Amino acid sequence: MLNFTIPTCLLAVLLALAHCSAQPATKIFVKVGEHDRAGAVVECPVNRKAFGERGFIMLVGAEGGAPIHGQIGPPRLNSKVPEDCSVLTFILPKSLPLKSGASLEFTDVSALHNLLCFGWTDYPSTHRELTNGARPVLRYVYEPRDTSSPERIDQTFKAYHHLYNPSGTAVVTKGTGGLYPHHRGLSYAFNGISYGDKQADIWHCRDGEFESHEKFISEDVGPVYGRHQVQIDWHGRDGAVFASEVRELTAYDIDGGHLIEFRSRLTTTLPLVRLAGDPQHAGFQFRAAQEVADKTKEQTYYLRPDGKDQPGTFRNWSAAPDETEINRKHADLPWNALSFVLGGQRYTCCYLDHPANPKPARFSERDYGRFGSDFQFELTPDRPLDVQYRLWLQDGEMIVDEVRGLSRDFTDPCRVESHSK
Repeated sequence: MLNFTIPTCLLAVLLALAHCSAQPATKIFVKVGEHDRAGAVVECPVNRKAFGERGFIMLVGAEGGAPIHGQIGPPRLNSKVPEDCSVLTFILPKSLPLKSGASLEFTDVSALHNLLCFGWTDYPSTHRELTNGARPVLRYVYEPRDTSSPERIDQTFKAYHHLYNPSGTAVVTKGTGGLYPHHRGLSYAFNGISYGDKQADIWHCRDGEFESHEKFISEDVGPVYGRHQVQIDWHGRDGAVFASEVRELTAYDIDGGHLIEFRSRLTTTLPLVRLAGDPQHAGFQFRAAQEVADKTKEQTYYLRPDGKDQPGTFRNWSAAPDETEINRKHADLPWNALSFVLGGQRYTCCYLDHPANPKPARFSERDYGRFGSDFQFELTPDRPLDVQYRLWLQDGEMIVDEVRGLSRDFTDPCRVESHSK
């Protein structure tokens, strides 16, 4: 039985590596904070020398209750974790929502057995697939650029990720071809880039520009999350690399949907690279599968912090003199949500921005299921570009409070303290 009697806003957890009983026990105190929590990601730095770089544990309540699985791995891209630390990650259970001021206590650790875990499978020189047990979650498309024909160039000029539906039975994002083929899956690029006397459009890649997958940097899989880091180089019209990106995708094991975290660090050796564009063709964007454009766009609607809009209505930031006030203010949203129909099933995809990302963030929407935000940035050798976003995808519809909760978990996570016993 889980205990709610402690008169503090702390979650006390006793930790040890499941595969090594000799490891020192540590108490982890999780401050739930001012917001309700359900299915929230909790991260805690732990000493790497004591706990190792990678490992799995199971946290068990003092009075019983369902165990919580923990995964120890390297710090995330761009995270501010001490160099001598690994990171313990676990998920607060959705089945037992925590109100602000409540607490849970865990006082035992058991080994993990017979668990479904995340895993990566490679299909050489085409794509790499992340599964959770037998259920597909993400696909990374990294086919090398093929210049044998205009059609093959168009199919291979960009690296991107596909997202599956929560059941893993179908991809919900768009691939090549169809309406506006430059929009693909989970894309990150800019269409208005300049450096020196050169211009580049890494979004459309019509004049010789392209992204190239260079290598897989790391992979981490376990019962809590699946993650990888890849290097993607950005090439100008002359084929030369003007910027290099480390892109990190993480999928968390959370009931009811897919929680995906996107992180990126872009660097350059050039004196200055100006990143710009328009809200439709720059930044981090989600594009729903082609079927939405072909068959169901009239059923698409957007849910925003100011409420649910009507099907077929969408907003796009613009500063044009004749622009509406609604579109002028369509910037710096903490979140936005797209509700669309695919294969007879309605889904909601939530796009969660982070306050640390460059601002202003100019948002854009389309009824065929493309939405996201862009910004402008001056990239130099001493000033890399770091960004982080989350996507939540689930079956059915959502309401404002539900998406707001996801946003708060991202931008104001649980506070964590660790103490060795």
